[in-house]
Amino acid sequence: MVEEEAKSLPMELSEKGGVDNNGFVQNEVFDDKETDTSSQEEMPKTCIVDADPVATEELALKPYAGMPKEVLLKFSSQARYRVTREILFWLIIIAAVVLVCATIAIVALSPKCLDWWQASPIYQIYPRSFKDSNMDGNGDLKGIQEKLDHITYLNIKTIWITSFYKSPLKDLGYGAEDFYDIDPMFGSMSDFENLLAAIHDRGLKVIMDLIPNHTSDKHRWFQLSRNRTGKYTDYYIWQDCAQAAGSVAPPNNWVSVFGNSSWQFDDVRKQCYFHQFGKEQPDLNFRNLAVQQEIHDIIKFWLGKGIDGFSFSAVKFLLEATHLRDEPQVNKSQNPVTITAYSQLYHDYTTTQVGMHDIIRSFRQTMNQFSSEPGRYRFMGSDGDEKENIEATMIYYGTTFVQEADFPFNFNLINMKNLSGNSVFEAVNLWMKNMPAGKWPNWAVGSPNAARISSRIGKEYVNVINMLLLTLPGTPVTYYGEEIGMENIASENVSEEPINSDPVVVTFPEKSPMQWDGKVNAGFTEGNSSWLPVNSDYQNVNVEMQMSWSNSTLNLYRELTSLRNNELPIHRGWMCYVWNDSNVFVYVRELDGLDRVFMMVLNFGQESTIDLKAIVPSLPSEAIIRLSTNFSNAGKAVNTKVIKTEMGEGLVLEYKTAKPVHTMEAFQGNCFVAEKACYSSAFNLLYVNC
Repeated sequence: MVEEEAKSLPMELSEKGGVDNNGFVQNEVFDDKETDTSSQEEMPKTCIVDADPVATEELALKPYAGMPKEVLLKFSSQARYRVTREILFWLIIIAAVVLVCATIAIVALSPKCLDWWQASPIYQIYPRSFKDSNMDGNGDLKGIQEKLDHITYLNIKTIWITSFYKSPLKDLGYGAEDFYDIDPMFGSMSDFENLLAAIHDRGLKVIMDLIPNHTSDKHRWFQLSRNRTGKYTDYYIWQDCAQAAGSVAPPNNWVSVFGNSSWQFDDVRKQCYFHQFGKEQPDLNFRNLAVQQEIHDIIKFWLGKGIDGFSFSAVKFLLEATHLRDEPQVNKSQNPVTITAYSQLYHDYTTTQVGMHDIIRSFRQTMNQFSSEPGRYRFMGSDGDEKENIEATMIYYGTTFVQEADFPFNFNLINMKNLSGNSVFEAVNLWMKNMPAGKWPNWAVGSPNAARISSRIGKEYVNVINMLLLTLPGTPVTYYGEEIGMENIASENVSEEPINSDPVVVTFPEKSPMQWDGKVNAGFTEGNSSWLPVNSDYQNVNVEMQMSWSNSTLNLYRELTSLRNNELPIHRGWMCYVWNDSNVFVYVRELDGLDRVFMMVLNFGQESTIDLKAIVPSLPSEAIIRLSTNFSNAGKAVNTKVIKTEMGEGLVLEYKTAKPVHTMEAFQGNCFVAEKACYSSAFNLLYVNC
């Protein structure tokens, strides 16, 4: 029966309009007319096949490669896939929100990163004495480029090159003949551009000097001004001078820094011009806005070349009182006719006049135009030079809302009249307690205008002074040669050059050529002679020898810069004074969140023994000597109850404590921090709100 039904099925399909599949028969023709249309009309509309509808549906919805969108949507809408997808979707959303919030929180809580001028010591180069490349006996820009590896060897990333403008070289070249050109002694503009590129290729920064107060009398502006040519007529400060019996009577009693009257009669213009320094260096008239614009243009020119900052010198002299009254005498009973020295007058009308800081701030605004590019902030320093008035110096920092210098250079450690633990403390404390909140300190122990450390205070204190310089908070400034302990050249070897026709002379004992090795002329020049004699100790005090001597001043300097760069408490932490007396100065550097503390014990007097445990009861009984001016002591443990130091010895002690000094009530008035930061050991990052 089943077989009969199966056999009849094809016949039924055929009779009801089906067509037999006879394969691909070529040229097969069907005659439409032979089709029985009446039977088609009677054909049922559907063909019922005995099949499981559920199984058919599952077969149709089973996923396969290349599914069309309609099938894919049906597949994805099933509950077991939809729930998984929604869970993943919301997890991604939540993770993204958490990541954004965490990023915002980290940015909001993170302290300001130290800028390049804060992060590295500054190495000051007097270019005429650094390295001679062309055997003429004078250091030059190519010579600096040849010795850039020495800068990186010192772990220093900022170079300060003193004035190298085209100049008659009166007053060390600070009276420029052309602010837009290089003095041929130092090379060409091409040499400067090559040096700048080499500096930046090494990841270093460069600062240059700018002395806007005056020019050389050879400057084109002065030549035009003395002839009353156009706008240049009032570029300088001119006044009529009374003449009697062949002599010239100046307008008032003002005296130049170098002595004698600050007024000089000019035979061409038949008037006197004003000069705060040598008579070959006439002062510009900064009450003339065209003069101010000239200086802004000079700033733009060099920043456009790519330099990273300026040190502005002699800025307190920019303006003078217009009333021209005599300045008060220090000794009122002195005969006014005998006043010839700068120190004999109070300079109330020739320094720090109203409006002077506005001019400096305008320089800052011009520099800010070049600071918008990330990583290219342009540094601005100034020489406050107010030895007797620390409050006046601090004004150069500007205010919270009005930016001026990033810092005025600090010469307190140079200006100390005697050396002791107490005097060093007083010099440091004077700056720190007067510095405006949130500002950044700086320190210098040498300069082109001061005797070298070895000659000023004694070679036995060179290492401890460098240890002080590189462990204080802020930016240290090192004058070339101090890293190897160079001394002034002997007085009988000093070259003298007259500032002008007056009997005043300037000597340069602290500017002797850099001592690179023990060869002839200390490796400074391959020529027959140098512009100044090399110090006679060059065979024992030079870079090459000290690089190979583990206990040398040079290697201690490198260890100190490495410590400063790598240890957060010294890099940007708190400083607290712990003790000072006639022999030692003791202070700590610490950071919130870190239990590791560094304590500096520096001897500036005679042999001393001190009980630090009695001064700071929370001190552990032992501390480790991290660095010492005597390298053989490094790594040793010392009893904090008995810390012994020899004359000129310095120790950097390291210990751990849960109670840092800056949190102790007894030391609250002795602690300072410039860029406050706290360390999170859990996340290994710094944050602000401790």
